[in-house]
Amino acid sequence: MLTPDVKQTEITLEHPKDNTPPEVLYQQLIRDIRKYHPSGDLSMIEKAYHVAAKQHKDQKRKSGEPYIIHPLCVAIILADLEMDKETIAAGLLHDVVEDTGMTLEQVEKEFNPDVALLVDGVTKLTQLNLNTDKVEMQAENLRKMFVSMAKDIRVIIIKLADRLHNLRTLEYQTPEKQKEKARESLEIYSPLADRLGISKIKIEMDDLSLKYLEPDVYYDLAEKVHLKKEQREARINAIVAEVSSHIKEAGIDAQINGRVKHFFSIYRKMVNQNKTIDEIYDLFAIRIIVDTVRDCYAALGIIHKMYTPIPGRFKDYIAMPKPNMYQSLHTTVIGKDGVPFEIQIRTFEMHRTAEFGIAAHWKYKEQGGSQEKVSDNELAKMNWLHEIMEWQKDESDSKEFMNMVKSDLNLFNENVYCFTPTGDVKNLPAGSTPIDFAYAIHSAVGNKMVGAKVNDKLVPVTYQLQNGDRVDIITSQNSRGPSRDWLKIVKSTQAKNKINQWFKYVQKDENIERGKDLLEKYAHSKGYNLGDLTKPEYMEGVIRRYSYTDWDSILASVGRGGLKESQVIAKLIDLKQKEAENSRNDEDVLENIESLSKKTEVIRKSKSGIVVKGIHDLAVRYAKCCSPVPGDEIVGFVTRGRGITIHRTDCINMMNLPADEKSRLIEAEWQMDDSGETYATELTIYTNNRVGLLVDISKILTDANIDIKALQSRVGKNEKATITLSFDIHNKEELSVLVDKLRKVNGILDIERTQG
Repeated sequence: MLTPDVKQTEITLEHPKDNTPPEVLYQQLIRDIRKYHPSGDLSMIEKAYHVAAKQHKDQKRKSGEPYIIHPLCVAIILADLEMDKETIAAGLLHDVVEDTGMTLEQVEKEFNPDVALLVDGVTKLTQLNLNTDKVEMQAENLRKMFVSMAKDIRVIIIKLADRLHNLRTLEYQTPEKQKEKARESLEIYSPLADRLGISKIKIEMDDLSLKYLEPDVYYDLAEKVHLKKEQREARINAIVAEVSSHIKEAGIDAQINGRVKHFFSIYRKMVNQNKTIDEIYDLFAIRIIVDTVRDCYAALGIIHKMYTPIPGRFKDYIAMPKPNMYQSLHTTVIGKDGVPFEIQIRTFEMHRTAEFGIAAHWKYKEQGGSQEKVSDNELAKMNWLHEIMEWQKDESDSKEFMNMVKSDLNLFNENVYCFTPTGDVKNLPAGSTPIDFAYAIHSAVGNKMVGAKVNDKLVPVTYQLQNGDRVDIITSQNSRGPSRDWLKIVKSTQAKNKINQWFKYVQKDENIERGKDLLEKYAHSKGYNLGDLTKPEYMEGVIRRYSYTDWDSILASVGRGGLKESQVIAKLIDLKQKEAENSRNDEDVLENIESLSKKTEVIRKSKSGIVVKGIHDLAVRYAKCCSPVPGDEIVGFVTRGRGITIHRTDCINMMNLPADEKSRLIEAEWQMDDSGETYATELTIYTNNRVGLLVDISKILTDANIDIKALQSRVGKNEKATITLSFDIHNKEELSVLVDKLRKVNGILDIERTQG
């Protein structure tokens, strides 16, 4: 017999009112914990509250509320998820190390290593180098969070509760900050909640993110959904009454209710299916919750007898659960009025898992002081986390790691389910090929793949897998490994990563040697010996600057073109000079002045505002591939018969320059002047398509007194637009201000500068 708490179907995440006094919130937290916690001893939580209140004593939030309200609200969300005492204590303390003077050692001493580990897991890396850009800092924090997650999954549950409360109070932030936090939530945190099966957090996070990213879409949806509210509720109630009578006649004990799908779910359908809200019929779903799996299938039979099912719209997630442990029967049927609607059938236990995911499986037992956490069986189901941890170990570039995670977690991805010859199910992104399938089995299978059979027929590697396909991968020990062309074919992040790793490892020794040679040649061209520049402390500085794991990874990256030798040598020289400056005395300064008076460095100042060291009488021109502007890091390239061409250091053409051409690179920098000269540049804008978008964009450029030289626009099938703008600008600072203003335009998703 199921216990009453398991049969409780509608469990909501509490949303305390703004400006609720901290003591009231604390009492609410204690009441919530006592509803489910087996132990009467809540002294750890009481202590955590008082420590957090003391540490955050004089701090305020942007709303003007005492800061302690935020940790309390995070703890209340965790209590609604019925988490254990350590997690709730860590939720109360999650900002003390980052925002107050309290150290991690003090947390461990005051509480225990478990609480300290959880607090550390959600503490950002605020001590990153000041030169570290924003994206790199975000990437490093993301990497740290995943490492902590692998040690204890409760870290991400605290982080999700933290982010959810921050989204609830986003109204007090600037519009720019609102969009930034909403985009990050939609790209990383909401998909993580989905992977963990915590739909209660995911749904609220999705809708709040949509509200700030696409306010026009959000309020339009809200208005249209509300417009037909009475009509829809009458229809839902009629269907629920009809289904209930048939289920009851069959002797099945069930709870039946109807619900409107949340806004982001409707929005995703509109984007993926390229439809308006008026063209989407299944805006609501009927949910049937029963006692046993047998009752699920019995109820399905009754439903299919009552209504006509739509072919291809039945999904059995009980027999084949989703990776996040979700189980349910989904079927879409035609109602008596000819309008389709969805029905979901599940047990009470499945419903609890669907609402709270991994948190629902958090068993807390006190037997002689021991605690049993999430079972190994539950953690084994989170293969996606193991994959991400593999990427984390393999990918030394933090930005690339972040891009891989975002791509894998993309909420707009649809999935296909395919079978191995032995009947195992593989869940892959829609559009996947047999190559994706091979790497989903094992990297060794993918690396040795020479062909594939789908449903016993040979298919090309470009074949797009369909739901229900049975795939047999043909391998050979004589295979030379994957082809680079596969990277253009595969759809899954996992396959792309494994193919890239194969090339990195197979050619790593060769790349290390090539990288070493390139660094030696470049150091020599600058008048340095590489041995003098590669002191352990200098190498450590370069490793930190570019977020790699060791020096060999730096060398390998230079060897394959991921990093330019000029960047590495410039950083090494900079570190050497800083050390020299710190140890310099008066005699050194006098000696240096004397030597400088005897030797004059040859520099060429061109009319174009560029200083090129060591070169006389050469014409200087700007590369059209990357359009450098004052403020960009630049490098000169000696072009035969055309003088020197100036490129940005991050120009793709410079990064992929053949080894024998790199000797033609020459150091260049901007000459400071106030001539008012302008420079050609180009931006690519990725945005949701809408009426009036180009008017809004051109108005910002007009207000900045910038003349658009060229504009190209194209719209994809999913109503995503790509706009390329060409115009003249004075410097990078002016360009950054312009980009910041453009990012605030409704619908814009991302902006990039042309890199070649």
